[in-house]
Amino acid sequence: MSQQDPDGPGIGDGLFGLDRDPRTAKVQVIPVPWEATASYGRGTRHGPAAVLRASGQVDLSDLDWGEPWRAGIGLLDLGDRIDRLGAEVDADARAVIDSGGEHPDLAARVDHAADIVHSLVEEEADRILAEGRIPAVLGGDHSTPYGLHRAVCREFPGVGFLHVDAHADLREAYLGFAWSHASIFHNTSALPGFGRLVGVGWRDLGRAERDRIAADERIHAFTDDRIGAALCAGRHWSELVAEIVAALPPVVHISVDIDGLEPALCPNTGTPVPGGLRWHQLEALLRAVAAARRVVSFDLVEVAPGRWPLAAGERDGIDAIVGARVLYKLAGCALASQDPA
Repeated sequence: MSQQDPDGPGIGDGLFGLDRDPRTAKVQVIPVPWEATASYGRGTRHGPAAVLRASGQVDLSDLDWGEPWRAGIGLLDLGDRIDRLGAEVDADARAVIDSGGEHPDLAARVDHAADIVHSLVEEEADRILAEGRIPAVLGGDHSTPYGLHRAVCREFPGVGFLHVDAHADLREAYLGFAWSHASIFHNTSALPGFGRLVGVGWRDLGRAERDRIAADERIHAFTDDRIGAALCAGRHWSELVAEIVAALPPVVHISVDIDGLEPALCPNTGTPVPGGLRWHQLEALLRAVAAARRVVSFDLVEVAPGRWPLAAGERDGIDAIVGARVLYKLAGCALASQDPA
C-alpha cells in the first residue's frame, strides 16, 4: 500500500487498483451477486464484478473527498456461495416471475435461499462493525443489503436510511417474493432499531406505497416530482438538500439504487425510470450529509453492466463506470463523516 502512486496506474487487483488486504481496510465492501427476484431487466448479479473491473480507472484524488483510498477501501472475497445459491433457484425464480406471481412453493424456495444470503451478509457486517470499520454492500438487486441493514439497526438503534432510488421499495411483497427487491424498505422498516427513512428521487410508486408514505410518520419522501416542481419554481438544489439532511437523524446509512440517477447514467439497470438525480446533485447531497451527519454504512445496488463478460481489451460500459465512481464517492462521504464539521 505504501508504494501506491495516486497519479499512476493501479498496482493491485483490488477495488480502485489498490493492493491492500481488504480485511484491513477501513471501508469493507461485501459483494452480493444476487438477482433472483429481478422482475424486469436482469444482469445486476454481474454488478460487483463489473464495478471492480471499472474501478481501476477511477482517479484516486477526488475533488470532494481528497484521497479516501488511503484509509483503505476493500472488496471482500466471499467465494462463490452466493453465485451458487442464485444458480440453484434461478429457474424457480423465473417461473414465478413469468407466471406473474404464481407457484408459491417455488417462491418460498427462492425466499429461503435469500434468507441464507442475508445471513452471510449480516455475519460479515457484524464483524466489520465490531472492528470499528465501515461496512458496505455492492449488489446485486436491492434485496441484497438487508443483512447489512439488520446489523446496522442492531448496532445503531434509531439509525436513519437515506434512500436514493426511482422506487420506494415499500411493497409488502412482490410477485410472491417476501424478499423482493421491491420490498427492501418494507422489510427494513420492520426491524427493531429502525429510525427513519428519507427517500430522494422516488418517481414510480404503487398506490399502497403512497398510502404507506402518507400514514407512516417515520417516512419522509422527497419525490422526483416534488423536487422537479420546486426547482421549476426557482428554488435552489442546495435548499432542498438542506431539507433532506434536516430530516435525517444523527446516524445514517445511505442506500443508493443506481436507478435513482437519470437513466443516461445507468441505461442497463433493471428498472430505469425517466427523471432522477443528475450527477452533480448526488455529489452535493453527499457533501451535505457528510458535513452534518455520521454515515456508518452504505450500499450501492442495481448496477447492471449490459454485456458481460467483456472481451479482453473491451472498454467498460457506462453503467460500470458510473457505478465505480458512485462507490468511491460513497466511501469518501462515509469516511469524511466520521468527524463531521
